[in-house]
Amino acid sequence: QGGGSAVIDMENMDDTSGSSFEDMGEMHQRMKEEEEEEAAEGEAGAGEEEDGELLGMKGLRGQLSRQVADQMWQVGKRQASRAFSLYANIDILRPYFDVEPVQVRARLLESMIPVKMINFPQKIAGELYGPLMLVFTLVAILLHGMKTSDTIIREGTLMGTAIGTCFGYWLGISSFMYFLAYLCNAQITMVQMLSLLGYGLFGHCITLFVTYNIHFHSLFYIFWLVVGGLSTLRMVAVLVSRTVGHTQRLILCGTLAALHMLFLLYLHFAYHKVVEGILDTLEGPNMPPFQRVARDIPVVSNAVLNTTAKAIALTL
Repeated sequence: QGGGSAVIDMENMDDTSGSSFEDMGEMHQRMKEEEEEEAAEGEAGAGEEEDGELLGMKGLRGQLSRQVADQMWQVGKRQASRAFSLYANIDILRPYFDVEPVQVRARLLESMIPVKMINFPQKIAGELYGPLMLVFTLVAILLHGMKTSDTIIREGTLMGTAIGTCFGYWLGISSFMYFLAYLCNAQITMVQMLSLLGYGLFGHCITLFVTYNIHFHSLFYIFWLVVGGLSTLRMVAVLVSRTVGHTQRLILCGTLAALHMLFLLYLHFAYHKVVEGILDTLEGPNMPPFQRVARDIPVVSNAVLNTTAKAIALTL
């Protein structure tokens, strides 16, 4: 019995040992499978992380591009609105036209009185209402002179020519004198130059209005020297007080005086002829109207008509 029991125990040991080996194999197999699953999950996680990083970079770039585009749009919109408000807001021009009629009248009288003190800069009115009204007044005087003179006006008015001449002189000569004043180191701004030259046209308006109604050349020369000379001396004295250096003063004031006085001569003597020449060039020479003239019937025609009448009378 003892031997039998030993054999049975050996068999049981063999069975248990076999089962334990099998269990160890299964556990080893499971561990390998788990390691493989973990490795696969790790690779998948790494791939997802890489994809997430790529998507994150793309999203960040898209967000940055949108922010930059929005910022540029806002900046452009702000600049456009600022520029529109700058040109559309009338308050910017209001200080240049905010003046009382009493002040305009006083400045018109002052434009005919030359200043004596040139040791310190003289004050210049920084407004454009008076000069603008003087330019329009000069336009009206030129049109009145065209009507009272012997100039033949054809097809339309001369408003455009007069406006172009007056405004061209005011704006063009003011710009040229401001550039020359800048070269000569004169202390004057563009608005002050426009105001100074505009009020200087007051003498031109008086001279032309009188001489267009009273046609005497001697009277024109008197007004040209006295009235036009006083307004020119006023402007010259103001520029002298704001310019340093004898050469600079001579260049600046001599140029202004010559242009201002010659413009008055041009308006009195040559403006009408120039305008008439322009009209002749654009519309052709002044042709007389078409008239019907009675023509003489030739003698041969009379003979034919008489013969025909006699033949008809004989047949009847």
